[in-house]
Amino acid sequence: MTEKILILDFGSQYTQLIARAVREANVYCEIIPYHKTFEFEPGLKGIILSGSPFSVNEEKAPDVNVQEFITKVPVLGVCYGAQLTAKRFGGLVAKSNKREYGRALLHKQKEDMLLANVEEKSQVWMSHADTILKMPEGFELLATTESIPIAAFKKTTNGIPHSPLTTPQFPLYGVQFHPEVYHSKEGKKILKNFLVDICGCSQDWTAAHFITDTVEALKKQIGNRKVVMALSGGVDSTVAATLIHKAIGDRLFGIFVDNGVLRKNEFQNVLDTYDELGLNVKGIDARQRFYTALAGKTEPEDKRKAIGSLFIDVFQEESKKIEGVELLGQGTIYPDVIESVSVHGPSVTIKSHHNVGGLPDHLHLELVEPLRSLFKDEVRRVGRELGIPAAMIDRHPFPGPGLAIRILGEITEEKVQLLQQADHLYIQGLKDAGLYATVWQAGAILLPVKSVGVMGDERTYEFTVALRAVTSVDGMTADWAHLPYEFLANISNEIINIVRGINRVVYDISSKPPATIEWE
Repeated sequence: MTEKILILDFGSQYTQLIARAVREANVYCEIIPYHKTFEFEPGLKGIILSGSPFSVNEEKAPDVNVQEFITKVPVLGVCYGAQLTAKRFGGLVAKSNKREYGRALLHKQKEDMLLANVEEKSQVWMSHADTILKMPEGFELLATTESIPIAAFKKTTNGIPHSPLTTPQFPLYGVQFHPEVYHSKEGKKILKNFLVDICGCSQDWTAAHFITDTVEALKKQIGNRKVVMALSGGVDSTVAATLIHKAIGDRLFGIFVDNGVLRKNEFQNVLDTYDELGLNVKGIDARQRFYTALAGKTEPEDKRKAIGSLFIDVFQEESKKIEGVELLGQGTIYPDVIESVSVHGPSVTIKSHHNVGGLPDHLHLELVEPLRSLFKDEVRRVGRELGIPAAMIDRHPFPGPGLAIRILGEITEEKVQLLQQADHLYIQGLKDAGLYATVWQAGAILLPVKSVGVMGDERTYEFTVALRAVTSVDGMTADWAHLPYEFLANISNEIINIVRGINRVVYDISSKPPATIEWE
């Protein structure tokens, strides 16, 4: 059985970063809401309690039974998790005299496995309004900072011999800083100490390990049945299809739909790649149907829903032509699953996901989601291990609704062709300049704005294109890419000279948050 760390989510914006840090240590983990029941399975090696926007002293503050947890596995509380731990055992947690946010220096007060090989003064990141003023009895101080007297602590009764009549206890730790964020310089070392030295994880969660386990699981789930799958040409669906194909061969039937808002030459290029991979994929040209469905629609969600609804219709028509299909393959990845987790009810919809929901409800097929447990960069590692061409593995993420959400306002075939040309020049330019791999996602946005320009002796009145490029790890947060001015100048000049209909190019320097990566 695969070893597992469970992360209980109290609503922190950093919870996924904890998961990513654990995965980077080659340890498998899962995030679940704090109020979801779970079993202490044999493979469960430890529990991490996340931060939270709440105060432990609020009337309806999230709560869990830490006392019970440590009878089964080691526990680490992070920020809110540490404060909850302290309060649960009789400590005092109250509003801090000053807001504790940003960088701080961690001062070790005692040597311990959790802080092994951590410098005596190490930079950490704080983000909390409450603070632990008094530790519970039976706990000892491990570290402080300049602003807080209790930055890290542990329960001291751990390791004491127990009689058959007493309940054994596993190690219990708390840290009031965030070891998972980039600004905590040795945070990942601290987490690794917890995972390996305290929880005893063997660090065997690798791409090869995942492939072997997943293919075997797919064989058991699918048996002799057939799987149909909607492919997008993206990394997720391609890796998912390759895994399923590895398990069942040509009993996987792929369908790739040209929705009219793909990138330039993408339809044929993707089909060619699928053919090279030996995948059984049928291409469907449905461009005009999608243009008709999008006519007159200007709101982003309306466009997404129109594309999603028609895509389901087209896919359903084609899948019905395959006899005896019982399963639906999807390239759903972990952020798609956990992004909408909320502490106290449904979260606000920022934008609808293209590949989560919809199809299963219409087709009544059993789902096959081999990538459901992986982050995007993990999907890429698995893809490389599977031998998928680098050009597809390293391809930037591309939204399901395609260029429809990169054309602000109404979609027309003319606008699509304009943006396809501009986007192609931009992406190819990034590749030629050796910049493509330095950004996480890039694309051109066609704005519903025309402006006056001069070309030769002629006055022009044409569209504006915004170039977007961001750096990120998983897309949850992103910073705008600091592309060289010379490159931007050259690309701007090339787009304006080549693409008739565009006479102005701007560059988007917004980060996520507050902006999203896509404009719609």
